[in-house]
Amino acid sequence: MTDIRPFTLAIPDARLQHLQEKLALATFPDELEDAGWEHGAPLADIKRLVHHWRTTYNWRRHEASINALPNYETRIDVDGFDTLDIHFVHQVSPNANAIPLLFVHGWPGHFLEVAKLLPLLRASEQNGGPAFHVVAPSLPNFGFSSVVTKKGFGMAQYAETCHKLMRKLGYEDYVSQGGDWGTFITRTMAMLYPEALKATHINMVACQPPYRNPLALLTLGFKYLTGTFSEDEKAGFERTQWFEKHGSGYFKIQSTKPQTVGYALGDSPVALLAWVYEKLHDWTDSYPWTDDEILDWISVYWWSRAGPAASVRIYYEAVKGEYTAARTYETWIPNVKLVSQYLRLGRIA
Repeated sequence: MTDIRPFTLAIPDARLQHLQEKLALATFPDELEDAGWEHGAPLADIKRLVHHWRTTYNWRRHEASINALPNYETRIDVDGFDTLDIHFVHQVSPNANAIPLLFVHGWPGHFLEVAKLLPLLRASEQNGGPAFHVVAPSLPNFGFSSVVTKKGFGMAQYAETCHKLMRKLGYEDYVSQGGDWGTFITRTMAMLYPEALKATHINMVACQPPYRNPLALLTLGFKYLTGTFSEDEKAGFERTQWFEKHGSGYFKIQSTKPQTVGYALGDSPVALLAWVYEKLHDWTDSYPWTDDEILDWISVYWWSRAGPAASVRIYYEAVKGEYTAARTYETWIPNVKLVSQYLRLGRIA
């Protein structure tokens, strides 16, 4: 643990000024009448947020709130790749026997997903629950961790990075929470390191028809033919169909031509804002995002060490190689406990 160092974020004033110049030079497209969200992020929303970004948004306030977290960085060697500087938040419980909990984000998430949970996890033991040591890294190519410049950095390499970080912190055994790509990374860790990863909690589950269970398949077929699905099940089907038809285009782009979309994300703060804001709106149900919260979220991508374009490469690499995203769902992992929850419309469905 000798090379684990405190991390402090300090964006130079010159970079802040450069951002202001880019925002001032933004050229906005036109918009169809009454388009709403059907065609993507509404023009009025983006103009409002850009105006706030230019005039009243206080990055230094958010920077101070990030620095108030227990931030650290260390160097991790990943087989076949350069040594990476990995940033992470590490909240240590006063209870030496606390459970080491790894918190793995996805896209368009980042390490700050854990920020509002840290006080709750710290208070867990006082409320009769277990105590936790919480580790929330910025994945490579995200946040304030290093960029990966060599092809082939996929699920196995992300898993290796997270596992080696936990071991470097002295945690021989640990549990992991994974959301979005964090789900696939956590599942890959369970396949590669079952002796260390004792339990997993994931909240992005792709459920396929139960072809291997004829009775379950017949039951679902009967419910479909007779229209006896519950209201929650019907709502789930409708949401899934909506996503497949209207909300999944980004996946095709980022998993096939990430470099092309990267030019827009890396050069234009307005393009980055619109691209990510659409997902924040569509994927968080009725959460009442404030303008400051939106810009706080986007700013972590804009100021990331690797740059925002690097973050979408995970899509390209995740569908290739030995440990693909699909394989994580298809593989039975008998020795690692699994809890799967999908938060939807205020319920766990």
